Amino acid sequence: MTRIFLKEFNAFLDSLIGYLVIGVFLVAAGLLMWVFPETSVLDYGYADMDTFFSFGPFILIFLVPAITMRSFAEERKARTLELLLTKPVTDWGVVLGKFLAAFFLVLLALVPTITYCFTLYQLGDPQGNLDAPGIVGSYMGMVLLGGVFCAIGIFASSLTPNQVVAYIIAAFLCFFFYSGLDSLSQLLQDGTWVRQFGVTYHYESLGRGLVDSRDLVYFFSLCGAMLLGAKTILSSRSW
Repeated sequence: MTRIFLKEFNAFLDSLIGYLVIGVFLVAAGLLMWVFPETSVLDYGYADMDTFFSFGPFILIFLVPAITMRSFAEERKARTLELLLTKPVTDWGVVLGKFLAAFFLVLLALVPTITYCFTLYQLGDPQGNLDAPGIVGSYMGMVLLGGVFCAIGIFASSLTPNQVVAYIIAAFLCFFFYSGLDSLSQLLQDGTWVRQFGVTYHYESLGRGLVDSRDLVYFFSLCGAMLLGAKTILSSRSW
């Protein structure tokens, strides 16, 4: 698994896609956080990061599938997946190695945004007037969200040898789990139980600074289910 992880992660850094994804994420987040009048914290008047944590997931919905779409689709198309599976590595090792490489790239994109906290700390009135538990919880939710989106992307890439199709499937599933179920719950008379199946419910719960084991179990379960689906497809050798 370690060799797969290093191979995939180095592939991201040796190509433009890794730097492009990180750059686009930081530019989009920076513009939303500091520049655009409708969302800028400077015009909002409150020293918080609600803008970043509200719009960040939608940026990830479009960027994470771009990272993961090549994971299996490219190897299936190039017929190199069969060669990879002849190596002394298990199917789980291949899936987890590719997942961790994409996940670490997402973490690299998130790390520079921590500077926003220090900036807001200085801008607060009085200085340091920040909701620290809420920010820590929201960052935890963003990290877990990135992991879920990476797992969904890996699963989508295992379904097809076409990278474009893999991107579309991954983006749709990410949007469905993050926003689709939440919207669907509002159409039902008693849709609370539907909303609890969506990512938004648990992401917002962590954003309140309350780390509930049920939220953690949800994220890990959804992530595990997607990776299990990718491993099952890989093990079937139906491709």
